[in-house]
Amino acid sequence: MTTSPIRIAIAGAGRMGRSIAARIAAQDGLVLAGTWSRGGDLAAIAETADVIVDFSLPVVTDKVFDVVTALRKPLVCGVTGLNSSQMKRLDGVARDVPLVYDRNMSQGITVLDAVVRQVSAALDDRFAVEIEEVHHVHKQDAPSGTALKLGDAVSATGQHGEIRYRSERTGEVPGDHRVIFRSPTEVLTLGHSVSTRDVFADGALRAARWVLGRRPGRYSMRDVVLGD
Repeated sequence: MTTSPIRIAIAGAGRMGRSIAARIAAQDGLVLAGTWSRGGDLAAIAETADVIVDFSLPVVTDKVFDVVTALRKPLVCGVTGLNSSQMKRLDGVARDVPLVYDRNMSQGITVLDAVVRQVSAALDDRFAVEIEEVHHVHKQDAPSGTALKLGDAVSATGQHGEIRYRSERTGEVPGDHRVIFRSPTEVLTLGHSVSTRDVFADGALRAARWVLGRRPGRYSMRDVVLGD
């Protein structure tokens, strides 16, 4: 018995969009339904797809929300820099379609996030927290979405006070992150480094496979990777 390949439409023709398209071509069971950029007909591309993967920009993400809601298509969204109203709208879209949203689609970052939560809960309030991140010079938001995600993991315990962020933009670095817990007597450092953008593309495609057939709701990479 043969299974039909999953048809994936990409919203966003930039660096991540191209990387995802290349990884679709390299993986069994996936087919590129089309790539949409601003000014094109997203609905026409999305209509032929099983899942939409959005790595566009905040200025066009509302258009993506409109189309997936109208067509009832599952969505994987990795757009960072969404404003508060767009973040609120995510929940509205998720009432109609299954939606995986995360600031970082890396499977390793998903595990790091879980570890940071455990460490943050275990260490007392003598530990101050710093989050350092380095990205390529093309990245516009700072701190990065991933740094803020890791900061949320620390803040969830409510016991470490204000988090200090340090952002650097240099060269073509795909993404390095470190979470540093520092007390007067010791330092604990947790980190993650990326060598290729394929990390994010592979994570997004794992999410695309996972979200297909799910009930409407807002999910994260934690659901995809860790199942909770």
